Amino acid sequence: MALILDNIAKHVSLTPEEQSLFLSKTETQTYKAKTILLNAGDICKHSYFVNSGILRNFTINDNIVEHVLGFSCQGWWMSDIYSLLTQKPGNLFIEVLEDAEVVLLSKENQELLYEEIPKLERFFRILTQNALIANQERLMDNLSLSAEERFEKFCTKYPTLIQKVPQKQIASFIGVTPEFFSKMKAKLLKNK
Repeated sequence: MALILDNIAKHVSLTPEEQSLFLSKTETQTYKAKTILLNAGDICKHSYFVNSGILRNFTINDNIVEHVLGFSCQGWWMSDIYSLLTQKPGNLFIEVLEDAEVVLLSKENQELLYEEIPKLERFFRILTQNALIANQERLMDNLSLSAEERFEKFCTKYPTLIQKVPQKQIASFIGVTPEFFSKMKAKLLKNK
């Protein structure tokens, strides 16, 4: 549990008693690859913190095409923020890509912790702000950068995922077809 406490300590300082209270409100689970933690149309009831493994969130359009919105690896959080905050059905799937150990914090316990440890509200506000900034940056990148530049940014942001995540999911994340991605990657390798 040290990893999640280290993650919190990057933004707020908890006393040992507060750390114990926080941990008492979480649950740690292990999941096999391909496990779906959240289905589109369900209400997101947890924030997920990755102790080990990889998660991804994605949506599926009317043409049954997956669009990957993000990946979370060790030390990162993931949820369907819209659904978690509004408690309305969401549009995202959350899937385990690589066997994972995940800490679950329920919406209910998160709200209780805000009352008991107000600085955790600040912590989750910072996480939400960072997610908003990352989403805005990704939107701007999709509007202004070439596919090659978006792939280079992906490699910088997720250096450990290049060999672990299927190429079609990387292609989806950067907004290109798997066929285009394969040709682009071959071209980039040839030019190096």
